[in-house]
Amino acid sequence: MTVNHISEPAGLQQRAAAMKAEIFLPEDYRPAENEPFMNERQLEYFRRKLLNWKQELLDQSAETIEGLQESGRNVPDIADRASEETDRALELRTRDRQRKLVAKIDAALRRIEAGEYGYCEVTGEPISLKRLDARPIATMTLEAQERHERRERVHRDE
Repeated sequence: MTVNHISEPAGLQQRAAAMKAEIFLPEDYRPAENEPFMNERQLEYFRRKLLNWKQELLDQSAETIEGLQESGRNVPDIADRASEETDRALELRTRDRQRKLVAKIDAALRRIEAGEYGYCEVTGEPISLKRLDARPIATMTLEAQERHERRERVHRDE
């Protein structure tokens, strides 16, 4: 008798998605300091925010790919060709940044599923709701992030 381990996680994901769809979240909902930190509504708010952001990036990426494919024509004028190559390189750099951002969004979604979202990976303290709302992929409190950046600068300058 063989057990299919591949379909079970997919089934769990579908059930988890169905449960999340049941969480009522008013359109004007914003996480507030006076409610329990990372309660079900806050987690759902950030999950939806991250999923929407990811979808926007994926849509932009598809547009970029279409644009690059259309601009692949052979331009005879050297100046026009150079300009087109510069535009293409810029688009590819932007696309690479978006790809890295999608990976960070996916990591944040995994932290939500694991119950680790909203807490600093360095100190374990809650990350402020304002910070998470502005940067939902944040993994550190503002103070921990500033310390990290100062250490990076010192090591870079050495």
